[in-house]
Amino acid sequence: MEIERLIAEMTLEEKASLLSGADFWNTKGVERLGIPQVMVSDGPHGLRKQDTEGDHLGINDSIKAVCFPAACASAASFDREVLRQIGESVGDACQHENLSVILGPAVNIKRSPLCGRNFEYFSEDPYLTGELAASLIEGVQSRNIGTSIKHFAANSQEHRRMSSDSIMDERTLREIYLPAFETAVKKTQPWTVMCSYNKVNGEFASQNEWLLTEVLRREWGFEGFVVSDWGAVSDRVKGVAAGLDLEMPGSGGSNDRRIVEAVKKGELSEEAVDESVRRILRIIDRYLANRKPDTPWDMEAQHVLARKLAGECMVLLKNEDQILPLKQEEKVAVIGRFAAAPRYQGGGSSHINSFRVDSLMDALKDNPNVLYAQGYDIQGEEPDEELISLAEEAAGKADKAVIVAGLPDSFESEGYDRSHMRIPRCQEVLIRRVAKVNPDTVVVLYNGSPVEMPWIGDVKGLIEAYLGGQAAGSATKDVLWGDVAPSGRLPESFPLKLEHNPSYLSYGGEGNKAVYTEGIFVGYRYYDKKKMDVLFPFGYGLSYTTFAYENLKVEPECAKDTDTVRISVEVTNTGACAGKEVVQLYVKNPKDSRVFRPVRELRGIEKIFLQPGETKQVSFTLDSRAFAYWNESLHDWYVEDGVYDIEIGKSSRDIVLGRSIKMEGTKALPAEPVTVNTIFMDLEERPEVLKVIQPMIEEVMGGLFGSGKEKGEEKKTDMQEEAVSDEMGNAMLRYLPLRGMVSFSGGKLGYDELAEMLKKL
Repeated sequence: MEIERLIAEMTLEEKASLLSGADFWNTKGVERLGIPQVMVSDGPHGLRKQDTEGDHLGINDSIKAVCFPAACASAASFDREVLRQIGESVGDACQHENLSVILGPAVNIKRSPLCGRNFEYFSEDPYLTGELAASLIEGVQSRNIGTSIKHFAANSQEHRRMSSDSIMDERTLREIYLPAFETAVKKTQPWTVMCSYNKVNGEFASQNEWLLTEVLRREWGFEGFVVSDWGAVSDRVKGVAAGLDLEMPGSGGSNDRRIVEAVKKGELSEEAVDESVRRILRIIDRYLANRKPDTPWDMEAQHVLARKLAGECMVLLKNEDQILPLKQEEKVAVIGRFAAAPRYQGGGSSHINSFRVDSLMDALKDNPNVLYAQGYDIQGEEPDEELISLAEEAAGKADKAVIVAGLPDSFESEGYDRSHMRIPRCQEVLIRRVAKVNPDTVVVLYNGSPVEMPWIGDVKGLIEAYLGGQAAGSATKDVLWGDVAPSGRLPESFPLKLEHNPSYLSYGGEGNKAVYTEGIFVGYRYYDKKKMDVLFPFGYGLSYTTFAYENLKVEPECAKDTDTVRISVEVTNTGACAGKEVVQLYVKNPKDSRVFRPVRELRGIEKIFLQPGETKQVSFTLDSRAFAYWNESLHDWYVEDGVYDIEIGKSSRDIVLGRSIKMEGTKALPAEPVTVNTIFMDLEERPEVLKVIQPMIEEVMGGLFGSGKEKGEEKKTDMQEEAVSDEMGNAMLRYLPLRGMVSFSGGKLGYDELAEMLKKL
């Protein structure tokens, strides 16, 4: 495609038409110039291809496809390779179905367990989110299919999502809500970025020039085009000027005409329109040049892969008395409607029309030692006494009981937020009643985000399976009976109760203003700083085997922020069965930091497979960003001098090894001007300034600031005596502004004289 020639030959009206969709799923073409339409599809954990009459939220059926584990589950794998394989599989399906771009991954941060779309997001941690998203994008785009990383940016609630204003300081935005996008853009160059519905600090993301141009393109080097979330456009003309290229699903030509009129009136440059057209045509050309509609789509093979990957994602949270894995000869009561009709994905635009679904009972149909009882109704909230009695009867006949519980579709979905963190009451009552009949009870959870567990002390085993895709039932069987050793880790903290969440007081906002009052202290950054008990910490997960760590090495031991830090550690499988271990690297921030910082932050992950007795060395490299915080004076990343700890952990609360490293920052912070309101304590940190004005201080204040010995041990006033001898007096002196010298100089110094001297300084 000769893009520049095509742009030169287009009319303004044709250019404007290319900047909006032809329908829900297709871009527009220009038949006169041979520019075709191309189709996009929802995803990203499977293909949700709909016809042109389809809707965005999945009310109408899409084609049959394979549903892989949703992001809430795949993130628990802590495994880049899992995400890459999902991406490759989806990319193959897109090629087979003539789709140019899959809409995803979604990388918004899990600010609160209440967000109705948390099942579609990866984590509360921006590092983990960015690494996994980049791997998914690599997988899809290795098949020459584009991705659309979303929702840019600060879209962490469904409540009022199309009008809400996400309000936060620059540091919070940079440290928590932007890094996952930044990592993915810099590592993988997604073909497109999808802007979010909401405002960010007062301006809709769809027309936020700072976000779409300053940060995304100029700072991070994004080369693709920006597409609106479906219906996210507010002012289309402002959007083009700000860097929004493609409006979806289009406005029936209304906004196209507005663009044309704005150019004719001089309100919008035609160059801006040309640039948006250029970006869109580059992506279309890239897809067309690499189309492979004959790519095979073996759904059965992908189903087998989906089962394997779902097993990698399950998190063993409790295993008292080694109740798991179950043994083939044991009689097991499997209880719960979800065991026969699993909830394996979320609702809304990512809902896949699965060609096949495996339930746990499907996987156990040939096991004569398994009993089944429904236990509860999926749509019910109140306990059904008849169903519970039948479950108790089954549990009483069995050696062990497995209850499959979780959240129904109605409890969490795109479009609205949850109102609480509980599972249905009927399930809570069932768990307690069954566990009373059979103390050897295990619970498996199918849910998209954390739940409260007032019943946790009643059961011996717990598996967090999240929403594991269409093969979740078979994968659950694999983990329960030990065919697969669980190796998942929690990508989010599970608080004891909702009220403990750091965003609890302000989540959802007031009207259209959602103020992120907790700042950078999201998830474990908050719980660990507060030393607050949690149900399960970030990064937590058990295994059927055990692992030991030793020989942690950090090189160099002293480094500048321009250096690369190399870390290695040896991990040994000390148990009796093969298994995978997630090695988590945290950087513990200096205790004497001058800014508020989390105790520690995740800066590295590696997942390794080890046979019993096997040892492997795991290596990491860290650059300055691993030690930096966003400094709002510099408007840049800044490494403060200090001693940091390199920590290897099994969770944010279980650090097994640590080594210190002394870091030296090479960037200079801008000096605050010395004014009449500067306090004496701050002058202690400015020796070059203090040296100049010290004589004046001593002249007018005597021994109040210095020792007074330079003047020959003159008799001190009562105030001076108190200041040098009393701790309170010293503290008061250090907090005294320089203007205080005027008040306490006895007329030796005037305010104007002090101000003029400081101005010259």
